[in-house]
Amino acid sequence: MSKNATDKSYGDTWRTRLNALRNVPPVMKMVWDCGPKTVVWSLILRIALALAPVAILKVSYWLINQIVITLKSHAPLPSFFWWVLALEFGLACIAAILSRAIGFCDSLLGDLYLEHISVRVIEHASRLDITAFENPEYYDRLDRAKAQATDRIAMIQMLGTLTQQVLTTISLAVYIAAYSPWLLLLLIAGTIPALLGESHFAFLGYAKNFQQTPLRRKMDYLRDVGGSKEAAKELKLFGLRNFLVNSFSEMANTIFRQNVSLSKRKLLAGTALSILATAGYYSAYGLVLLETIRGRFNVAALTVLISAILQVSANLQQIFVNASGVADQALFLTDLLGFFAMQPTVRSRPNAVLIPRPIRRGFEFRNVSFAYPGTSRLVLKNFNFHLHPEERVALIGENGQGKTTIVKLITRLYDPTEGQILIDGVDLREYDIEDLCHEIGVIFQDFMRYEMTARDNIAVGRIEERDHLDRIAEAARMSLADEVIAKLPEHMHQQLGRRFDGGVDLSGGEWQRMALARAYLRNAQLLILDEPTSALDARSEQEVFQRFAELTQGKMALLISHRFSTVKMTDRIVVLSHGVLTEEGTHDELVRRGGLYAEMFEMQAASYR
Repeated sequence: MSKNATDKSYGDTWRTRLNALRNVPPVMKMVWDCGPKTVVWSLILRIALALAPVAILKVSYWLINQIVITLKSHAPLPSFFWWVLALEFGLACIAAILSRAIGFCDSLLGDLYLEHISVRVIEHASRLDITAFENPEYYDRLDRAKAQATDRIAMIQMLGTLTQQVLTTISLAVYIAAYSPWLLLLLIAGTIPALLGESHFAFLGYAKNFQQTPLRRKMDYLRDVGGSKEAAKELKLFGLRNFLVNSFSEMANTIFRQNVSLSKRKLLAGTALSILATAGYYSAYGLVLLETIRGRFNVAALTVLISAILQVSANLQQIFVNASGVADQALFLTDLLGFFAMQPTVRSRPNAVLIPRPIRRGFEFRNVSFAYPGTSRLVLKNFNFHLHPEERVALIGENGQGKTTIVKLITRLYDPTEGQILIDGVDLREYDIEDLCHEIGVIFQDFMRYEMTARDNIAVGRIEERDHLDRIAEAARMSLADEVIAKLPEHMHQQLGRRFDGGVDLSGGEWQRMALARAYLRNAQLLILDEPTSALDARSEQEVFQRFAELTQGKMALLISHRFSTVKMTDRIVVLSHGVLTEEGTHDELVRRGGLYAEMFEMQAASYR
């Protein structure tokens, strides 16, 4: 690499560091928001502690000077001498108390900040588009944002310490400069190279961590797979232990080698710079001794100056290290603030209107085409479909034909690539998204199994109903989840899953009943069930759909299922093929036509003969 290229690289590095300092004010705003009273008290205590060393030095100078005068003149000590010593003791005690109080404030502030920033990360992630969760780059940024939400507590404490150190150093520097400005210059000259070195290696550390994020995410995944209940059977039966262990070890060794390489460079350079800083201190120390020998300083001044120089030397090094650390930690904040800067593209417009209650004309897809972000393949092509009020419609088609995509569009997890989706003739994008979600109940095939109580597992369907146990019990009855709950030792209050102590795991069908209960508790105008009974036996499925018919009385319902015994219970069946509506009608009508539906029905019926 040429010298010009090297200079440019270092220039870009320093520009990046300086630009990163812009991240500090927004984070300090977050710190203030999480605990303004704690911040104010922390600052007051630090200012008081910062001025304590100079006060103690001044008292020490007077005490030492009085002893020297007494020894020379053989005169008795002043009557208040011991009171001055008591004053110095009092100042030292106050400094110790202030230090403890600052530690207490830092602890409180750390907990407050951690809670505040973690809540913000969760809230913001929940507002982002569903497309973000399908992007590996998003997960890299989210992982770094989560880490930065916790790791930056040290930076906040570092900023407080830096403020205190700067104030202490300024007060001591003024004290030293009153005797000789050269002493201060020698100390600063020895410390500046250490600042540059620490800053450089901290920047390299950030670049390394940024580069390692995808690899660490893969390691986390392998660690989760290796310890998960879901994967345990296949890991044993397929003999995957060595494969997982070797894959994990290979990635871990790659990260280890990168870390060791940087640590070695930092060790060598850091040692040399530390020696240089020590040389600056001893140069100032030697100058004080020389001036004392020449008679410029007395013994009291010698003693106090040496103490002040030692404190300033240590403080200067810590100031530069902390200042560099703050600047370089600010680099890590880039992803946290960048994460908060991400905005959803699917969101409510200003002055969005509320969903009609009741919906009178239903949902209409008008020439809707859709391709998932990052692809050009149309999952739906000029799709036209009308779901009328109080109508129950089944969506049928082979896998990948667009059935679940229709659900995602009608719930506005995505917006159409082309065309419109209307409610009562008004474009879906004109409605408030939260209000839309409030009027739709959805259970997807890959529903969540919440590691919570049975009661809360159902209540998440409409969390504001959590305290209405009678409504939760009724939803459980409608989905047959009441039979599952009756067998649990603690019934509604039973912890489900194996993650926490006392938890009881359920079978796939039992979990599915809990998920169905959420949809029933929702009591929305539109109920959408995506393969709602795939894990149930035939008898349970029949019972669920008998109650499903009761539940959807007077409501709109959209059902996705591969079981024809289920879909034939609906008012209308819509058949999709290659993203296009190819057939629609009742079960009997479609069988008589002899088209794709009849062919699919015959294939399934043949398997039972």
